[in-house]
Amino acid sequence: VKIVSSFIELETGEGISLHDLTPALNNAIASSGINNGFVTVTSQHTTTAISINENEERLVEDVKAFLTRLIPPNDRYLHNDIALRDCPEDEPENAHSHIAAMLLGSSEVIALAQGKLVLGQYQSVMLYELDGPRQRKVNVQVYGE
Repeated sequence: VKIVSSFIELETGEGISLHDLTPALNNAIASSGINNGFVTVTSQHTTTAISINENEERLVEDVKAFLTRLIPPNDRYLHNDIALRDCPEDEPENAHSHIAAMLLGSSEVIALAQGKLVLGQYQSVMLYELDGPRQRKVNVQVYGE
């Protein structure tokens, strides 16, 4: 069994934005030389999430609207009391982003067979930016033989 670890780095969009990691994951898998096993994909940030979903532009807009309705950015959150916390002055008021990330999850494990991710026809591995724009980093570990 072999384990190969790497990172995907990307610049994300404003506010909530979704980014298809599948092409970069395919590159990491090809570079690993591993054909069968599994891949873990883990966000390195508390205001992003990883999920498998369809990368279709109207669905992406629906997801953004739904998350905004579910966890309104302008609601009152204790985390946003910046003056009462020990943090940098430029700290964003982003409690809604942390809550959304918690609900969506920070990682996925995907089977790998014959050098390919085992995903359905319309499935992509997506990074959900919840507090952008930012520079983000995702860990990829390919396990197998």
